[in-house]
Amino acid sequence: MKFRLTSIATAIILSPAAFAADMEDIERLTVEGKYLSVNQSNSIKSPTPIIDVPQSLSIMTAEEITARGITSVGQIIDYTPGVNTSQGEGHRDSVVFRGVRSTADFYLDGNRDDVQYYRALYNIEQVEILRGPNALLFGRGGTGGILNRVSKKAKTGEQFVNYNVSANTFGAYNLQLDTNVDTGDKSALRINAMYESLDNHRDFFYGDRYGFNPTARFEVSDDTIVDLSYEYIDHERFIDRGVPTANGEPVEAFEDIVFGDPENNYQTLGADVFRANVEHTFSDNLKGNFNAFYGDYDKVYSNFYAAGYNADANQVTLDGYIDNTQRENLILSSNLVGEFTTGSIEHTVIFGGEVINTKSNQDRFNTVFDSTGGDRETFNISRPLSFRGLTGTNVDGVTVTADFSDLNDDTRVDLDVYSFYVQDEIALSKNLDLVVGARFDSFDIEVFNADPDVLETRSRKDEQVSPRAGIVYKPQENISIYASYSESFLPRSGEQYANINGDADALDPDTFTNQEIGIKWDFNDSMSFTAAIFENEQTSLDNDPNDVERFIEVDSDISGFEIQLQGYITDKWHITANYSNLDGENASGVALRELPENTMSVWTTYEVNDVFGFGIGATYQDESFVVTGEDSPVLPSYTRVDASAYYTLSDKTRLQLNVENLTDTLYFPNAQSTHQATVGAPINARLSLIGSF
Repeated sequence: MKFRLTSIATAIILSPAAFAADMEDIERLTVEGKYLSVNQSNSIKSPTPIIDVPQSLSIMTAEEITARGITSVGQIIDYTPGVNTSQGEGHRDSVVFRGVRSTADFYLDGNRDDVQYYRALYNIEQVEILRGPNALLFGRGGTGGILNRVSKKAKTGEQFVNYNVSANTFGAYNLQLDTNVDTGDKSALRINAMYESLDNHRDFFYGDRYGFNPTARFEVSDDTIVDLSYEYIDHERFIDRGVPTANGEPVEAFEDIVFGDPENNYQTLGADVFRANVEHTFSDNLKGNFNAFYGDYDKVYSNFYAAGYNADANQVTLDGYIDNTQRENLILSSNLVGEFTTGSIEHTVIFGGEVINTKSNQDRFNTVFDSTGGDRETFNISRPLSFRGLTGTNVDGVTVTADFSDLNDDTRVDLDVYSFYVQDEIALSKNLDLVVGARFDSFDIEVFNADPDVLETRSRKDEQVSPRAGIVYKPQENISIYASYSESFLPRSGEQYANINGDADALDPDTFTNQEIGIKWDFNDSMSFTAAIFENEQTSLDNDPNDVERFIEVDSDISGFEIQLQGYITDKWHITANYSNLDGENASGVALRELPENTMSVWTTYEVNDVFGFGIGATYQDESFVVTGEDSPVLPSYTRVDASAYYTLSDKTRLQLNVENLTDTLYFPNAQSTHQATVGAPINARLSLIGSF
């Protein structure tokens, strides 16, 4: 049955009031370390405690990331409510935010980070995941939510050297260094660096990642702080797009077979990223921020994958292509945060603007097999497949070769975005806050199609206003009940704005709306509970099948609820527990892809004594459709159990063990298409030596 906000809104609004009468007021704290992770979110741009933000969000700090042995964004997603992972063709972070798949709603210190790659965490202070559309602060996209990484910055007055050396049972290892030097005169230099050698349970998998990120801080005056940063990124990895499906599920017998070319399934990424940020305090009630971001990215993605499967003949059909992207992103943004009163009413006003210029060249070449003259060829299934180095033996016993010579597309994009926004957080009384605001975006795209058979330039300009409104009622300081409404949009050029072919240059953007009601309750100084119910609606224009000159609206609807519990049960026992329930369908009433109805996770740690502690957790994901459609195969439900233990060798050194998939469960967490289901890793362990000088 479709979930509706109105059906239980009254229950959520009334429930905390019953508890409030017997609760003692507690002081609002910015708590760090062993209690609540943080009480303020970097990504919301204003100095507002989380309890006062009318939106669902989750935060994982660097300390938690290290303690859990997490090395990827996907591992964070596994333990976050309302979101799940998608395969992303094996070469990029891809998150399903409340049923909406995204490869571009990623941010670094609030700056758009939309290139498709796997993001490292070595230089990250915390990861923030906001759920629900929110174009007011982030502009286009953000249709189901956003993920913001907050980077580590230089610290004045401190000197330290931290290191983390780890290796896992697959043979992968990771080296990280974090050093901060106080250079005097209110300045500091910090260097984060990493090297990671990649390996896993699948044949032929390899890769390595380098990261180097020096940052500098200058306290120019008591009122002005300047942060400068440069990051060098160099990644290479094998691309694995999983296994085929049959009889409605992934074929378990193929768990060890890689359906690709061991020498031509790869991704390389080189990038240089520069950031500068200036914070200035004009007065006790007015602060400003100016940010400049420049990223230069060069990426190559080459892959073969299973495009068809014949179970009776035990044969697989391979398809392939190579994709190149060169992109430059220049982002200039600034905002002012002012606090003032009008009579007895307090205001916190954010006023900001953003200018973005993106130049992106991308091309794709499809495979051509000499045996067929097309992009597909069929092989008998074996381990390994009889296909390597662009040559192999097909099902007829004929030696075939392939190359990447068929141009699929070649486009050159020039994108200019201008935005400004305003939001007012209004304290109507001690117990009642109102949040209202809107953002204006001008999205101007020009695409030159360099395909010799086309050679045309298309352009489109969209101007969109995205409102946001919320109300927060606080029966007492440690409890908030909120209701919110927000909108976002996505131009028809898509997340990666590669083209506006066909009717895309004539269609208005997709629009997304979110209605949400929730409660946040810090019921003591070390435990917090949040819950939210919501409805997301997407509206798109499409061709009218009965009249080619007209367009019709096509809607999809996703609704659900989330619950989070986090904190200390005792001084030594910590727990984080999450649950989400999602229900969604398109305009035809068909359930959406990669939308598990139920997901839940729990992670708990216990400090046995001053030197030893352990943790155990589990994540559950309900079954979900691989693609949208009534005949879609299904990813089966699964439960994965993880564990950890640590031993403190000295005041500055800790030995840590993290075990993933303790029960060695075979599972398929996500997929890209019908015959590309990811094989989850079997039991594996990571041993880490973590310390400082």
